Amino acid sequence: MNSGLVRMLDWTMALCGLIVLSPVMVIVWILGYKETGAPVFVQERVGRLQRPFNLYKFRTMHPSTASVATHMVDANAVTPLGQFLRKTKIDELPQLVNVLKGEMSLVGPRPCLFNQQELIDEREQRGVNQVLPGITGLAQINGVDMSQPRQLAELDKEMITTFNLKAYFGYILQTAIGRGAGDRIKHHNNK
Repeated sequence: MNSGLVRMLDWTMALCGLIVLSPVMVIVWILGYKETGAPVFVQERVGRLQRPFNLYKFRTMHPSTASVATHMVDANAVTPLGQFLRKTKIDELPQLVNVLKGEMSLVGPRPCLFNQQELIDEREQRGVNQVLPGITGLAQINGVDMSQPRQLAELDKEMITTFNLKAYFGYILQTAIGRGAGDRIKHHNNK
C-alpha cells in the first residue's frame, strides 16, 4: 500500500478522532488529574528505524510505577480509573497526537521500550523496525502481547507483508469494536 496514502489516511483520521473524542479526553484528563495528579503519561519508545520518540497515553498506573514492559508490572500498580481505561482502550487516545506528528501510524507494530531487547532483535531480523509503529495491528486484535516476543514479531511481519487498504480499515474497526486486548499485567495468586 502506498505510504503517502497511509500517511494521508492516518493524519485525517487522527485529526477527526481528536476532534470527535475531545470531550471524552477532557473528562478522562480531569478524572486522571484527580486520581494521580498526572493524567498523561509520556514514555520514550522505539520508533521507525529504532529511533526514539515520546509516546503519549492516559496514565493507567500509579506515577511511582517502574518504567518496564506492562507484562512485568504488578496488577496492583493499575489505578481504578486505569482498569477502566485499559479495558476500553481509551488510554491509547493521546497517541492520536503521535500519529499527527508522523511518529506513529494508526496501524503498525506496537512500539516497545528500549529495554525490551529480545523483541527489538526479533523485529530487526524480520525487517519490522523499518516501518512506523502503530496503535493497533494484527497481533493486538489476536491478543498477542510483548510477553511473547517471537510470536509478536512474526505476526508483525505477517501484517506488514499482507498490508493493504482492506486490512488497514479492518484492524482499526476490529480494535474499535473491542477485539483483542492490551498487554497483560502480572497477577499474583492469593491463597
